[in-house]
Order: sequence, then C-alpha cells, then structure tokens
Amino acid sequence: MNNSFANTARLLSAGLRALLVLTVLTGIVYPLAVTGVAQALFPTKANGSEVTYDGNVVGSSLIGQQGYSLDYFQPRPANGLGENSLNTRYKLILSGATNLSADNKDLIKQVEDAKAKVVKDNSVPGYTVRPSEVPADAVTSSGSGLDPDISPAYADLQVHRVAERNSLTVAQVRRLVDEHTQGRTLGFIGEPRVNVLELNIALKHLAANK
Repeated sequence: MNNSFANTARLLSAGLRALLVLTVLTGIVYPLAVTGVAQALFPTKANGSEVTYDGNVVGSSLIGQQGYSLDYFQPRPANGLGENSLNTRYKLILSGATNLSADNKDLIKQVEDAKAKVVKDNSVPGYTVRPSEVPADAVTSSGSGLDPDISPAYADLQVHRVAERNSLTVAQVRRLVDEHTQGRTLGFIGEPRVNVLELNIALKHLAANK
C-alpha cells in the first residue's frame, strides 16, 4: 500500500516537473526567442508589414483593401469576405473564398457583372477596353479574399483611366506601374505582381507633385 502510494506520488511529481519545464520552454522561452530573432532580423514583417504614408499607417502590404475610388487602381474583388459595420476600411469579419464551383450560376453572374464593370470603368475617350482583354484576377477573388496584389495585365488595363482622372499622362502612370511590378519570387515561384496599396500611395504622391 505504501509502495503503491509512493510510486504514484513519484510519478505525479515527475509529470508535474515535466509539465513545468515544457511550459517554460514552449510557452515562454521559445516564443520570446522567436520574437526576438524576428524583431532583430525582420522587424517590418514581424510587425505586420505596415505601410505608412505621410507619417500614418495606412494598411499592410499583405492585406488587400476595398473601397478605392476610381481615381486609384482597383484591387481584386473580395466576394468571399464577411462584412461588418465597424471596420469600414477592410469591411470584414472573416476571410475566405466564395467556395462556388466553376459552373455555379451565382459565380458566373458575379464574373459577368464584374467584367462588364471593368470594361465600363476603364473605357475612356481614346481607349476602349474589350471584354477579351479583362484578366481573370480582375473578376475573381483570391482564395483568402485578401490578396493585396494584382497582375501587371490588370494594372496596365487601368492605366488610361487612372491617368485621365489624375490629369497625368499615360506614360507617367505606366512608368509607375512598371516601377512597382515585382517579378516571380526567387525567379521561378508564382507570377509577376503589383501591390495595389503601394502603387496607389506612389500614385497619390505623383498626382500631388505634378
């Protein structure tokens, strides 16, 4: 009886010590070490890849925003996002895709409506957008609905409209797009892309100093 109690107490004590040690290591030491390394080597990314303009944080380079006026470059649609009345900049309570199949009638209508709007919004005097020129990312949301980037093709399609609305030349705006076009990661991963928030900040600066 006494031996059984002693063994149980010994096992319980060993288990508690192991729990304490692992709690300290994995719950305190490891997170602090990872945080310290991240802050030392990658401070911008560790703090959310915040983008500032005129001294104020205006967003993250990792999260797409909705609600830009037609004076600016438009992001991808965000049909999969939940909405609320509190966060008016991002208008979301969750992220995600629409989860609609390619032959779903609602998705087909969304794409057709989005394409018609892209054609209408970006056709300006002297430049008409044809439906066949509208790239896929202009009419479909990403898997998360938070994609901060658009394709160079979609950015180029918007150049004439943006130039007209900001009293800039097409050459000036196209040069801005070229300067903000990023190539494939490591030269072979993914596709070339343009960060909409960073491009619009550069556009605002250019328009203000023309």
